[in-house]
Amino acid sequence: MASIFQGKSFLKEIDFTKDELLYLIDFAAHLKELKQQNISHKYLAGKNIALLFEKTSTRTRAAFTTAAIDLGAHPEYLGKNDIQLGKKESVEDTAKVLGSMFDGIEYRGFSQTAVEALAEHSGVPVWNGLTDEWHPTQMLADFLTIKEHFGKLEGLTLAYVGDGRNNVANSLLITSAILGINISIVTPEKLFPDQGLIEMAKKYAEASKGKISITADIDQGVAQADVIYTDVWVSMGEEEAFKERIDLLLPYQVNQELMAKTKKTETIFLHCLPAFHDLETEVAEEIKEKYGLAEMEVTDEVFRSENALQFQQAENRMHTIKAVMAATLGNLFVPKA
Repeated sequence: MASIFQGKSFLKEIDFTKDELLYLIDFAAHLKELKQQNISHKYLAGKNIALLFEKTSTRTRAAFTTAAIDLGAHPEYLGKNDIQLGKKESVEDTAKVLGSMFDGIEYRGFSQTAVEALAEHSGVPVWNGLTDEWHPTQMLADFLTIKEHFGKLEGLTLAYVGDGRNNVANSLLITSAILGINISIVTPEKLFPDQGLIEMAKKYAEASKGKISITADIDQGVAQADVIYTDVWVSMGEEEAFKERIDLLLPYQVNQELMAKTKKTETIFLHCLPAFHDLETEVAEEIKEKYGLAEMEVTDEVFRSENALQFQQAENRMHTIKAVMAATLGNLFVPKA
């Protein structure tokens, strides 16, 4: 019997059901255990994987590369200077060419339309490594990390504090609603998520019994949070918006005072990285020079605290990406639930 995942693409969170997402999270935990015990798991031996990167990356590129190699596949990196996706050659034509040579394709770039066209025309599984709209592989790593820490997902409350309209906020809102986790998007009204997205989340939450809150009120938004999650205030390609975002989001900085508002001793901190928590980067130095800020979305104190699990979360990108690739391309036996 073929796996329920075999041949499928993972372009956004709603491509899979609650049970399928939970399976991928648990399968990733199993693969993590195998790796820690040095047990071979070459489900993709002999396969070739194309890694398309229009946007730069540390974790996504490293995770897809190591995951593919662990699974016995050969990853081939194609950066924005290697291929002319949509510039000199249409996405459809590129998809047909790559699909004839590779067994699976990862895409990280700007356009959700592009990743969907790759999936439509390549004939092989396509995995979204990030677009301006969604970040599905990040979600699996996030919820694996939360489950590892708390031993469960149901009944937990996640508060995302920061820019409520970016791809991570979108993905957390929808994924939490699908999984039945209470989600609170804590952001200025100007940065509230798209209304259509909120309606979609509400429909999923009805089925999963999760609660959804979109609020500008920090005290109310984080009051019951088991997880505080933030992201950079300015996404790739929006650098000209720094001043406006700083003015809007400085009150939403995740600092010790905000962490204390959760009224829980075991609240964990998550961040998809990179984070502007100190002055150890050129960009952070520029921000300090221009705006007088030494820390942005999270303070160094919170970032380095015991309850900050962002590096466990980063490692989990590899294990969860491995689970997605193995499940969709590895001819696994996965009985229908």
